[in-house]
Amino acid sequence: MKSVAIVGGGVSGLVAAWHLATTAPSWKITVFEADERVGGKLRQEEIAGHRVDVGAESALWRRPEVVDLLAELGVEAVHPQRFPALLWSRGSLEALPAGTLMGIPSDPESARGLLSDDEVARAADERPVEISVPRSEAGDNADDLADISVGDAVEQALGAAVVDRMVEPLLGGVYAGNARELSARACVPPLFKALRDGRRLTEAARAASSAVSSNDTRQVFGAPTDGMGSLPEALRAGLADRGVDVVTGARVTELRRSLGHRGTWHLEVERDGLPEPHEADGVIVTTAAPAAARLLAAIAPEASDALGGIEYATMAIVTYAFPASVHASLPEGTGFLVPPVDGRTIKASTFSSVKWPWLAEAAPDVAYVRVSMGRHRDEAVLDHADDELLALGLDDLGEATGLDLPAPLDAHVQRWANGLPQYALGHVERVRRIRDDLTRLPALDVAGAALDGVGIPACVATARAAADRVLDDLAAQDALA
Repeated sequence: MKSVAIVGGGVSGLVAAWHLATTAPSWKITVFEADERVGGKLRQEEIAGHRVDVGAESALWRRPEVVDLLAELGVEAVHPQRFPALLWSRGSLEALPAGTLMGIPSDPESARGLLSDDEVARAADERPVEISVPRSEAGDNADDLADISVGDAVEQALGAAVVDRMVEPLLGGVYAGNARELSARACVPPLFKALRDGRRLTEAARAASSAVSSNDTRQVFGAPTDGMGSLPEALRAGLADRGVDVVTGARVTELRRSLGHRGTWHLEVERDGLPEPHEADGVIVTTAAPAAARLLAAIAPEASDALGGIEYATMAIVTYAFPASVHASLPEGTGFLVPPVDGRTIKASTFSSVKWPWLAEAAPDVAYVRVSMGRHRDEAVLDHADDELLALGLDDLGEATGLDLPAPLDAHVQRWANGLPQYALGHVERVRRIRDDLTRLPALDVAGAALDGVGIPACVATARAAADRVLDDLAAQDALA
């Protein structure tokens, strides 16, 4: 019987374990999670008597990964109300125009209201974009190294205002990062492909929007019936039914080749301050990049170096539980995004009880609204105490909505230290280095948000791919035995 250890009990680790357990049910699968509960950034807390998501709240439904996973688990899905995205810009709420690609307009005229006349004129005067390759790295693989930040590309083509007023809040909502530091190649592949093909950015936005026609009734986003934070427990229950051990409060402190057992791995696991040795035929590391880098330093130095270069953003999600009467007063929509250039404390707000019918039905006496604060290298606000964050968020929320909001019935501050990986310039090449180094180490792989996408579907995809590689490697070892 083969054994596989999963390091990390976030959604990537749980899905890797699920994939192994359902594909090789006779194998011994163990998940080690340093925290006292599983799920990572998928978490719920009780606020005003009801369970509410305080981390990721939805998944992209036009990718199949989460849809298929819920079907395997026998979990029903729910979908949010559909409204145009709103931006709180220059003191007013404005709808993001239709036909945009991560905030890039297909028609600059449609952005009038968000942009001034001069800014619209600059965007309409679309200019070519130059993608550069670091001179020291140019050569036969120059095409593989070419990259440009999303912000620099859009600013060259359409002007700084499109970046600051439209792209920055959209991209920040996904990565909690800075558009002028995030890789176009990694973060917005259709944008990068358009640049490589010599097409205009407005054409790329038009193509992306036309690919999803206005009469397309398919859902864009979704979540499990009881919220995205219920997915980890559904996975854990499914794993328990299949005999998988999920060990919490267990930090893996060392990973190396076993000395006395050819082809196996040795893990040192710290529990209650004491070390525990474990052996496994295969290992999948699904922790955040810094922890993965430390574990791989001695056995995969190139992968470790690449992982160690991935920076993270720290942010906070502040959730307010207002009396249900607040529902009727909120602006039409499910929330709004905030351009950082305006200097507001909050970066976004979600009218959760409006957005999610399941939550409104579960808590008809409460109107839940949440705001996010902090982004990469713009985290000073998070030095405030929780009660100060609550007050600051409430001030911005009241100003944005034009409401004299009542005192919340309850509230919760969820801080996510090092919550989102930043896909800086060269990220795709960095991931290639990680995978190339690991190919020489059989039955060892990595998965998670630091690789191919920060969304839940991308995490599920990396987890299944890592599990498949370990399955294949161990099957190959058996064939040679």
